[in-house]
Amino acid sequence: MTNMVRNKNKDLEIRKREKEDIKTEVYALSQSISMSAHKARRVLDQIRGRSYQETLMILELMPYRACYPIFKLIYSAAANAKHNMGLNEEYLVIIKATVNEDTTVKKLKPRARGRSYPIKRPTCHITIVLKDISLYEESVVENSIRLATTQGHHSLWFAQPKNYSKGLQEDQKIRECIKNYVQKNMRISSGVEGIARIEIQKRIDLIQIIIHMGFPKLLVEGKPRRIEELQMNVQKELNYVNRKLNITITRITKPYGHPNILAEFIAGQLRNRVSFRKAIKKAIELTEQADTKGIQVQIAGRIDGKEIARVEWIREGRVPLQTIRAKIDYCSYRVRTIYGVLGIKIWIFVDEE
Repeated sequence: MTNMVRNKNKDLEIRKREKEDIKTEVYALSQSISMSAHKARRVLDQIRGRSYQETLMILELMPYRACYPIFKLIYSAAANAKHNMGLNEEYLVIIKATVNEDTTVKKLKPRARGRSYPIKRPTCHITIVLKDISLYEESVVENSIRLATTQGHHSLWFAQPKNYSKGLQEDQKIRECIKNYVQKNMRISSGVEGIARIEIQKRIDLIQIIIHMGFPKLLVEGKPRRIEELQMNVQKELNYVNRKLNITITRITKPYGHPNILAEFIAGQLRNRVSFRKAIKKAIELTEQADTKGIQVQIAGRIDGKEIARVEWIREGRVPLQTIRAKIDYCSYRVRTIYGVLGIKIWIFVDEE
């Protein structure tokens, strides 16, 4: 009897974990669409595995009639994910897109002189699954290789296995809330937030947030109470009642030696239609002033508005990615331009231990 009870408890725990994992996925189903499955499958093959923003651009430009019902279905699924589950549309990716044949509808097509002839209209079912990948970004994999040697954790807290996913989502909401507030209240509109990293330390009754910024004066100067306003916004966003929240801002001595700030600088240049080579060379000049030993910058996408996407990279100095004891800072950044989404990756070789 005890073994049966244990097995039942294990099954219940597994089901709870599966339900928690489904919270990052959104399902959308459209039934009995007057269209053949072959024509719908031709469009779905082009959008499967792509991001939400890129999918909308592809569907708007493709010349097929099947694009319109698929566009409405994906748009509806993303709206449900945003309003019902609080997910960010920028991190949604289409992980599944399938089509199945449905019944064939028999109709009569009218002709001249009161005549008609029978026709067959095929129908189909379309299923779309969107997933939020904000918790599975590549930067986690890149930095986790050196966690035991040169890198440290940006979040320090303990949670039970069943509450671990909730803690990760909470950290993601805190970072997004802080970044949105900094974007709205920066004193200049240069496009550079200046946030290098955000460290979160959670205790039973206290949450300590440390914001490492390169240009804190642009946020605090003129309004010293902005830190208190930021604390109020985070508390309202996450509905903290029994927990105190403490936010501190620390200044980085060499801001352009950090890849996140450098990526924001390059993204601002690309939005202003500056040549990507000029933007990268200017960023390399800024890192040389920060006494770094090497840097590698990579940009992927429709660079300079070209029809075919490509990958361009420039390296200056040494960047030993295979050396574990080398202290290498990494970041990946997305920037939206009028030509589409571009991806920026930066590796900075700081020192070797």
